Amino acid sequence: MNRRYAILAAVLLILLISVSLFFTVNPFSKEASTRPFYVGVEFAYGNQFSQLKPLVDQVKNYTNLFVIGSVYLTFNRTALDESCDYLFNSGLNFIVLFTSFAMYNDSNGWSGYTIFNWIADAKQKYGDQFLGFYRFDEPGGNQLDKGTSMFIHNTKSFSYPDNLSGYAEVAEDYVGNLSTIVRYYLNHTNFTTKIFTADYGLFWFDYESGYNTVLAEFVGNQSRQQIIALDRGAAQSFNEDWGVIINWKYDQPPYLESGDELYSDLSLAYSEGAKYAVVFSYPNVTNYGTLTQQHFDALERFWNNMHNNPGSFASSNAEVAYVIPKDYGFGFRNPNDTIWGLFPSDLLTPKIWDDTTTLLTRYGTNLNIIYDDPEVIGPTMNNYTKVFYWNQTIT
Repeated sequence: MNRRYAILAAVLLILLISVSLFFTVNPFSKEASTRPFYVGVEFAYGNQFSQLKPLVDQVKNYTNLFVIGSVYLTFNRTALDESCDYLFNSGLNFIVLFTSFAMYNDSNGWSGYTIFNWIADAKQKYGDQFLGFYRFDEPGGNQLDKGTSMFIHNTKSFSYPDNLSGYAEVAEDYVGNLSTIVRYYLNHTNFTTKIFTADYGLFWFDYESGYNTVLAEFVGNQSRQQIIALDRGAAQSFNEDWGVIINWKYDQPPYLESGDELYSDLSLAYSEGAKYAVVFSYPNVTNYGTLTQQHFDALERFWNNMHNNPGSFASSNAEVAYVIPKDYGFGFRNPNDTIWGLFPSDLLTPKIWDDTTTLLTRYGTNLNIIYDDPEVIGPTMNNYTKVFYWNQTIT
């Protein structure tokens, strides 16, 4: 009889430990996680705490991330501190977008502080809830659209390359200039603060420049599978995190996709291994930017399913890789997209586009697109069961 009671007690003890462990490392809690996942919104309009507060109050019960994406609010240190205090007390993790640090001076209410001082103070004051800062919006996308950017020397004249190695000079210029600035910020925070950006192209070169996380933009009707393959492929190659930001579907009201589409995009990002999923809210056409009740309902449904029915989400691993040439800054938005925003599509572009279409049709979100840089991809190649290269025939 004593032995039977001992066995029963042991079973109960195991159950008790298991339950306590679940609540300690529940991957959907705000406090701790075996696989952290941050879902929330970006406030990209307004310059006052009074404009931010209603959106926080609306989403704080079914999100765990808030991005202050309006630089005009950060120009006012009082408003920024008040906003971050409120986010902290609401139990939300947060990221802050800063523009040129030279703009923060006494005339803007900083009283002699620098952003580096503020970040150091924020890390002590808010702890892990301050996830990091967001710097340089869409560096790769701007390069593709403008042809030159602050990361490509405007005084340089790049000739049309005779072969693939000719793109190396452009890649070196872009990564060299961007990484100098990114690493300058990381150095000034002793590499203890993460630096984020959002982008819609050239993800690989953003990670190569030193970003800890690139939020890939789900925009318009662009292929979500391809966007994931490019951003996740880069992040995993550089051993960094990745995420998505749901941006405009339309360039006029209502701007954002429907609530059902939003739920689908959030579910896809979570299922494919993202660490972050953010909904972009700009401009201020409602009381909450571009967000309406259908979007809040989608966020709440997603949050509740993560807690109560995590098995409802699919899950897949990137087991297949497509390797494209090193330094090949193709935009991937259409078959004739530019290369680095400086050169028209070349003879290889149609093949890479067709290969990508074929492999995405065959493998879906199991595919990563990576670059032929052995120093970067070498340690991760064993993670793939199949690898295809740009210079082989794919049918």
